[in-house]
Amino acid sequence: MAGSGPADVLRQRALSAAILVPPLVVALLLGEPFIAAVVLIVAVLGALEVFRLLEAAGFPTLPLLGTVLAVAVVIDAAAPSQLGGSSVLLSGIGLALVGVGAFGRQDAREGLASWIATAFGGLYVAQIGFVLRLGHAVPALPAHAALAGLGAERAWILLLVLGVWAYDTGAYFIGRRYGKERFLVHLSASKTYAGLAGGLVAATAAVAVISWAIGQPIVMALVLGPLIGLAAQAGDLAESMLKRAAGAKDSGTFIPGHGGILDRVDSFLFAAPAVTLYVIALVR
Repeated sequence: MAGSGPADVLRQRALSAAILVPPLVVALLLGEPFIAAVVLIVAVLGALEVFRLLEAAGFPTLPLLGTVLAVAVVIDAAAPSQLGGSSVLLSGIGLALVGVGAFGRQDAREGLASWIATAFGGLYVAQIGFVLRLGHAVPALPAHAALAGLGAERAWILLLVLGVWAYDTGAYFIGRRYGKERFLVHLSASKTYAGLAGGLVAATAAVAVISWAIGQPIVMALVLGPLIGLAAQAGDLAESMLKRAAGAKDSGTFIPGHGGILDRVDSFLFAAPAVTLYVIALVR
C-alpha cells in the first residue's frame, strides 16, 4: 500500500485477520452447514464488489442476475447429493438467462457487453464454491491420521486455507526482505521473484505438515504445495487486473484499512478449484 510502512501493513493485515479468521475457525469447527453459510456470504459480498469493479472498468452489467448466478452455483456446490452436482447445467442455464436479460439493452453492442461481463462476474465469484466441492470430493481419512477426528471435509479445507495463507505470508515477508526483481508490474507493483519463491516454500512446508496430519504421503506436498502457491498467486494477479482496469485501489471497503472481501479471498478463487482437481485426479 503506497505510503504505508511495514508496521502499517502488518497492522492492516492483523485487522483483516481479526475480522475474517474467527468466523472461519468457528465454521471449520462446526462443519456443515456453517462452512456453506460463510462461503455463501462471501459469494454475495464478492459479487457486489465484482460488479462495481466491472462497471467502473466500463463494462455494463446486470448485477442482480450475476449475483443470482453466483449464489445458485455455490448452493449447488454445497449440496451435490441433492442437486446432482449440476454446476455445469446451472452455469449453462445462467448463461442463457443472463443473455435474455441483456435483450433489454437498446444498443446491441451494449447488450452483448453486459451479457459477457455479467456471466464472467457471476462465474468468477462462484469459484469460491470449490471450497465446498473440495470437501465433498475427498476420500475418508485413515483412522490413524492425526486429524481423523476433524473429518475429511474439514481437514482438506483446512489444508487449502493454511496452504494459501502460508503462501501469502511467505511471499510477503521474503519479498519485503529480499525482493528486488519484480514481475508483471503492469498488474501489481509489489510482486517479486524472491517473494514468489518464499511463498512456494512456505506453502509446501504447510502442506507437508497437513498432509502428514491427514494420513497422506508427505511427498504429496512437493506437487500440491507449489500448485496451491501458484494458483493463489494467479488468483491475486487476476483480481489486480480487474482493479487496474477499474482504476481502483481496493475491491471495496468491507474490511477497514484493507479493502474489500474480494481482496482477501481472491487467491481462493483459483486455488480451490486447483486443489479440487488434484484430489479428484490423484487422491484415493
